[in-house]
Amino acid sequence: MKLLPITGLGIYIALSITSCKRNNPDSSGVEYMPDMYRSPSYEDNSINPLFADSMTDRVPVKGTVPVGFTPFPFPNSPEGLANASQYWKDPFPATPEVIAQGRDIFNIYCIHCHGATGMGDGKVAAKLPGPPPPYSGAALRNITEGEIYYTLEYGKNLMGSHAGQLTVDERCKLVRYVQTLQKLGQPSDTAKTAAAAPKDSIKKG
Repeated sequence: MKLLPITGLGIYIALSITSCKRNNPDSSGVEYMPDMYRSPSYEDNSINPLFADSMTDRVPVKGTVPVGFTPFPFPNSPEGLANASQYWKDPFPATPEVIAQGRDIFNIYCIHCHGATGMGDGKVAAKLPGPPPPYSGAALRNITEGEIYYTLEYGKNLMGSHAGQLTVDERCKLVRYVQTLQKLGQPSDTAKTAAAAPKDSIKKG
């Protein structure tokens, strides 16, 4: 039997024959130098020897902001609440369209506690230790747009934070609608604007 010289051609043929031989029909064959294309991956919270602290999850660089994220500059503290109440201004105008979009958001996330007209008479509110006060009542009618947004950002009393459920834009539009509920029953009743706004007005995609 004549032996094939060990050349580049011989190695190629040997590898071809070996890779075609499959004892297991589900086998993908022999992997040649798999470390060249199969790099190890690290799961969240797994040990990573590439870093001195062995943590895969890295802390963002101090002072950086993720792309597309709008930071809220006021901390969750009494001083932060006071400054937000005084200085934060809603970037959305109080147009009928914005108010209608805010009403749609309210009807999804808020109506179950605050009620359809913000009177604190939602179905869930009846099961709470104390229902939320009405927006048009003495306790809430004069709170500023900044304090409303602060409450959506961090939560307050029995109300939890809605920062994880609502985008920044949605929270801003919701603030505009809550402002109309604050004016219910007052001479400058702008809630009529919200009632007259078209339904299902949240723009998709």
